[in-house]
Amino acid sequence: MTTAVVGAPGSARRYLHSLWLLSARDLKVRYATSALGYLWSILDPLVMSAIYWFVFTLIFQRDGIGGEPYIVFLLVGLLPWVWFNASVIDFTKAFRKDAKLVRSTAIPRSIWVGRIVLSKGIEFLFSIPVLILFALFAQPRVQWNPLILLFPLGIVLQAVLLVGLGLLMAPLCALWGDLERTTRLILRALFYASPIIYGLSDLPSPFHEIALFNPLSGIFTLYRSGMFPEEWNPLAVAVAAAMSLAFLVLGALVFRRLEPSVLKEL
Repeated sequence: MTTAVVGAPGSARRYLHSLWLLSARDLKVRYATSALGYLWSILDPLVMSAIYWFVFTLIFQRDGIGGEPYIVFLLVGLLPWVWFNASVIDFTKAFRKDAKLVRSTAIPRSIWVGRIVLSKGIEFLFSIPVLILFALFAQPRVQWNPLILLFPLGIVLQAVLLVGLGLLMAPLCALWGDLERTTRLILRALFYASPIIYGLSDLPSPFHEIALFNPLSGIFTLYRSGMFPEEWNPLAVAVAAAMSLAFLVLGALVFRRLEPSVLKEL
């Protein structure tokens, strides 16, 4: 039995087909031996949300930080953060993990970055029904408004940012192994420097202005504004879009420059 060839070599169709096959393989491997399966994609953000909700509502007074209901406010930030965090961690080992395949296959090496973004993004999409369920149970405190239509734009913008970061980080981490540990430290700091457990509107000056240069601020604004209209900030969205595109261009340039060195290193 032969496998049908999809698209001509080097075509966009062949690239997308290979991207889908690799992403589907990642998901199958991840859940093949898991009894909980799909639940693992939502368990981590649910546990984190429950912990922060308990700490900031039952132990400490938040003094108006974040929106109400706070558990929904947390989930809208934590779910995309899990996508971002898991993808960035996998970028650090994108080439070394499958070094033989990277060296031997003829497909563009950028696909090893794209498959991470896609597979983790699918897990994020699988978690959205849980967010909707929490929001429906929290009625009428959730203020649905037309800005909810910008939610898909947040997904697209985050995917662009992640692809750019992946193209930048994957070759650098393949050449310098110490960057993997450095990245984990940066992610820990970035979690608290991003409007996840608090909102962008909660930050006083000058921290508010500084936070605008974090592209995640604008992306989380797109996710949250449909349920928490006070979080809408068009300047943050514009900065996030500009920075995401800038990272994509920078990542593509760095990837093209370092790809031959990476192949020699592997």
